[in-house]
Amino acid sequence: MADTYYKFEGWMGFDPKAGDGNMVWKEFEPKPWEETDVDIKITHSGICGSDLHTLRSGWGPTMYPCCVGHEIVGIAVRVGSKAEGNITTGDRVGVGAQNDSCQGRNGDCEECASGLEQYCPKNMVGTYNSIHLNGGKSYGGYALYHRAPSHFVIKIPDAIPSAIAAPMLCGGITSYSPLRYNGCGPGKTVGIIGVGGLGHFGIIFAKALGAEWVVAISRKANKREDALKLGANAYIATDDNINWAKNNSRSLDLIISTVSSSKMPIVDYISLLKTNGSFVQLGIPEDGALSVPASSLIKKRVKFSGSLIGSPSEICEMLQLAAEKKVQAWVEERPMKEANQAIVDMEAGKARYRYVLVNKQ
Repeated sequence: MADTYYKFEGWMGFDPKAGDGNMVWKEFEPKPWEETDVDIKITHSGICGSDLHTLRSGWGPTMYPCCVGHEIVGIAVRVGSKAEGNITTGDRVGVGAQNDSCQGRNGDCEECASGLEQYCPKNMVGTYNSIHLNGGKSYGGYALYHRAPSHFVIKIPDAIPSAIAAPMLCGGITSYSPLRYNGCGPGKTVGIIGVGGLGHFGIIFAKALGAEWVVAISRKANKREDALKLGANAYIATDDNINWAKNNSRSLDLIISTVSSSKMPIVDYISLLKTNGSFVQLGIPEDGALSVPASSLIKKRVKFSGSLIGSPSEICEMLQLAAEKKVQAWVEERPMKEANQAIVDMEAGKARYRYVLVNKQ
């Protein structure tokens, strides 16, 4: 860039084969600078399942070339004169999965005005693979530097290490937001389907919010010990007990489903809910649409819904709770130079439970 002393370089995907570990290190052009922006020297970038879906065009055609990564933590190295949030050069900051919206630009929509920017119907701009309101393309955090509108740049509390904070900015908030919205707290019984990147955050934050009883649900028994260490009170391995649904019927107030499969036993999962219970789907299947089990919903007045990431204000709230409760995500740091192997390992299910790419300073 002509107006900076640093270059924007990162791991670029050029076709769906990039999802198989074929990204290429290249320079890219960030969105045109605006005085509301912040440039971040990236120190940590979490690997999210969304990255793999996007690299291989699993959710629709990707706008190649694409640099993924939306769990970004680093140091603010350039702060616009109109930047929000009292950010100054040298601050440790982060960016999650959203990078722009109509907030403060073309007239606020109801969602942005209500602090629900992630549901902006006019311009919900992702941190990568999207087009900013000024026409620039968004590029993510598998890189050296990142440029973002300051409204979506979050100061990281001192109490949270960068490697722990990074995956909270997407994986953490995606689990925290529906737990908080659906009343997770003292006296509540909560089920978390899938003990992976999102699911492990679901267990952690359900306990941090004060849930009385948290049940981890997975197909296999191999994650039982991990789930209990994370704070789950019980574990259900659905492949190991044909009567699991019957034995746990009407035991949960809230279920958060993190799995991305159209073939999940949705009727059995709904049977675990109490009357007036809520089922919230987070994972987006690539293999087809989920069927709505109308009869199961009707018979118990169950609410069936979905949830998408979180707003900047929700992220700040989550980070404050994480700092107060000393929340510890389970992460493994990987060098940024090993990004291709890291995404292959992620796809193979080797992460326990989030990989975080680290730029060596």
